[in-house]
Amino acid sequence: LAQVGSSQVSVSENPVFVMAEGRVYNFSAGPSAMPLEVLEEVQREMVNYKGCGMSVMEMSHRSKEFMAIAAEAEKNLRDIFGVPSDYKVLMMQGGATLQFSSIPLNMLGSKGKADYLVTGQWGEKAHKECNKYGTGQLACNTKPTKFTTIPQKAEWKLDPEAAYVHYCANETVNGVEFSYTPDVGSVPLVADMSSNFCSKPIEVSKHAFIYAGIQKNLGPAGMSVGFVRPDFADGSKEMKICPTYCSWKTTGDNGSMYNTPACFTMYVMGEYLKYTKKLGGVAYWAEQSDKKSGLLYGAIDGSNGFYNCPVEKSARSRMNVPFTINGGDEALEKKFLDEAKKHKLYTLAGHRSVGGCRASLYNGLPLEGVAKLTDFMKSFMDENRK
Repeated sequence: LAQVGSSQVSVSENPVFVMAEGRVYNFSAGPSAMPLEVLEEVQREMVNYKGCGMSVMEMSHRSKEFMAIAAEAEKNLRDIFGVPSDYKVLMMQGGATLQFSSIPLNMLGSKGKADYLVTGQWGEKAHKECNKYGTGQLACNTKPTKFTTIPQKAEWKLDPEAAYVHYCANETVNGVEFSYTPDVGSVPLVADMSSNFCSKPIEVSKHAFIYAGIQKNLGPAGMSVGFVRPDFADGSKEMKICPTYCSWKTTGDNGSMYNTPACFTMYVMGEYLKYTKKLGGVAYWAEQSDKKSGLLYGAIDGSNGFYNCPVEKSARSRMNVPFTINGGDEALEKKFLDEAKKHKLYTLAGHRSVGGCRASLYNGLPLEGVAKLTDFMKSFMDENRK
């Protein structure tokens, strides 16, 4: 055990404990901190990948070296997440945001309508995009309560004739997370898992489509991963106006290489996946996420109101923790952000649309960093409480 301020952290249980000289604790919401071991492996192979005489970012995506990288990345995605063998694995450019369009374009079919469980800003954007191609129905919308809760299923207005039901598993801006897989009966279920992907086991077979931008928990920006059920990968529900580049059938039939993919991003994701396997899979990240979020929420809830998280406890995110200081005192929050940097605690400002502070606790951020943050929060509170 190593003493980190007032907290004890087990080094042996935390391979991501070690920080390189000069690096800070980066609480960014994405792109976000990556495990040092992954970065160092990429650095080692940067100029001459496994003796082939060139960097991954220089090689043809059709070369045997890169085809092997892509094949291993897909195999590890399937292994780590338990993807059924008949599902297609897609690796797509455009981030999760492009999939806001691709989902209705590939899934609405003749039904022309879909349900959206809107519990934050990203679900709201996905719903808005659907209305360009059909009718996006609000099965629930928590905007009136500033996206701080997830309503009970009894309050959802689900249409049994909807083409699909969409939800955002974790809302990055608002700090709201589903702790369960929504039960929507026989209607196909779609999940945006961008900001909690690879942080816990997921029930792939209960979804018709899962998609996630990987720049939170699995690599650098530039790509999203998709798991699509066969009945939505065959083009049978694809709208005629669907651009070729948005077609899941085209993407799947071409092994995610209809055009040049985001090669280097895919390679780094592959290294992150290998590292994840080495640590024991997503169960390891789930354990770390519980420890990190528990430590931070404990500090907030134990501050007697000096710090406050606006999200209902049952809906709190393990990934993104928004909080205000002294009732939303902007001057004090600015002071907090400035002083935090002196302790190597960076990128703690809330999203520009909601203000306050926000700590994102992705896989690459070590538990030690959260212990440092909570120690700083306690000392800052003691110095500034009126």
